Amino acid sequence: MTVRDIGARRWVILALGVFAQAAQAVLVNGAAFLIPTLHEDWGLTLAQAGTLSAAPLFGVVFSLVAWGALADRYGERRVLAVGLALAAAAAAAAAASGTAPMLALMLALGGAAAASANAASGRVVVGWFPPQQRGLAMGIRQMSLPLGVAVAALAIPPLARDHGIGSALAFAAAVCAVAAVACAIGIVDPPRPERARAAELGLLDNPYRAGRSLQRIHAASVLLVVPQYVVWTYALVWLISERGWTESAAGLVITAAQFLGALGRVAAGGWSDRVGSRLRPLRLVALSVVLSMAALAAASLTDSAVAVTLLIVASVTTVAPNGLAFTAVAEIAGPFWGGRALGIQNTGQFVAAACVGPAFGGLIALAGFPAAFALAALIPAAAVPLVPRK
Repeated sequence: MTVRDIGARRWVILALGVFAQAAQAVLVNGAAFLIPTLHEDWGLTLAQAGTLSAAPLFGVVFSLVAWGALADRYGERRVLAVGLALAAAAAAAAAASGTAPMLALMLALGGAAAASANAASGRVVVGWFPPQQRGLAMGIRQMSLPLGVAVAALAIPPLARDHGIGSALAFAAAVCAVAAVACAIGIVDPPRPERARAAELGLLDNPYRAGRSLQRIHAASVLLVVPQYVVWTYALVWLISERGWTESAAGLVITAAQFLGALGRVAAGGWSDRVGSRLRPLRLVALSVVLSMAALAAASLTDSAVAVTLLIVASVTTVAPNGLAFTAVAEIAGPFWGGRALGIQNTGQFVAAACVGPAFGGLIALAGFPAAFALAALIPAAAVPLVPRK
């Protein structure tokens, strides 16, 4: 089947890619919403709970490049279906675990399996959409992460509070299982040139040897993911402990913020299509991340009435760079290196993300939330000059 033949079905495949990535986010990123229960009911310190909640991220880190290589070789449909099925099994095992070490191990295995969605779902989008629609399509695909976090924020805190961590993780397992079946039935792998023809066109050549653009985008993305995960990991705790909100009310605010963030990713992708560049918008969006986190730090320090509003703004700006960076990486890498390049892109981001929970949990315990938000504004400032000019 060719890009011309696929017609409107490409949008169904895009929707399935969104579902796959959202299911991954419910498990991997939703673990952060277990922190209040781990802290209050399991007796873990905030740093310990943050470390345990980062276990899925560590699992993701160690498997992303491997999943990308498998997608390059065997196709996206198989990788998505098998990976999400394994993630569902690991989440179910985590739901049945009764100790912190076993919970951490099962969450790490779940993250390692769920990483298949990161490596493969983006390739499906790039393969089925023409360049003039690719930014919008990838922006829609990148909605999946904040949407998954929004679902997790709405479901996991009350489930964990009222029925225990096992029930919350059983919910994540069910979502991954449904996504695995849907991808197995509905995903169609995009066409690629025959390897002989691809070799003639230079598509088999290592894109990392052609210049430094990919390396610079990877480095900028690592720095930009830190404030995103600071907000995702500790916004719930901040609203409850510092602002006096209930878990349900805080979860609703975070859910609303994630939906706005999802729309922001779509808008950023459409913007990049209109200007014919992924990198110019990425540089401006990176600057907005710095400014929004700095404003949140100042508002938190002064206990300003607009602090919660600024948290919502930061929730939108900090997720906006991802789709632009992912599209740029996939386009530069091409169809025979896209899986590995996106795997490397994701690995760097998830290494940084996995460090956010313990590092910023310790910083919050020592110096408070304003200091953590301020540091989360300084780190992405270094990303702005790293974004390539073209």
